[in-house]
Amino acid sequence: MPHCVIEHSANIDGNALISLVHKGALESNLFEAEGSDIKVRALSYSNYQTGSVDINFVHVTLKILSGRNVEKKSMLSQSVLEQLKTLSMSNCSISVEVADIDRASYAKVVM
Repeated sequence: MPHCVIEHSANIDGNALISLVHKGALESNLFEAEGSDIKVRALSYSNYQTGSVDINFVHVTLKILSGRNVEKKSMLSQSVLEQLKTLSMSNCSISVEVADIDRASYAKVVM
């Protein structure tokens, strides 16, 4: 179910990030075993400011249906973060957050 949205500096390979975020979400064991319900997309930015220093960034928002406890959410964000760290980037800020989607108001159709 998760909608994984990656925002990143334009000089970082978005396809590599997509693969790693998908792998991290899959390894959390919170979703379908084959990963068919994990949706990942990346948005690159060429114009941004990261505080008072000039560094690259990767920020991932994992949007999941409400109802999971803090421990599972933390494990999910750590699983994704560990995958992103395998890129061994330098001069880069990497962050991951989990955001709840209100289960009662969420609507979906596959056509």
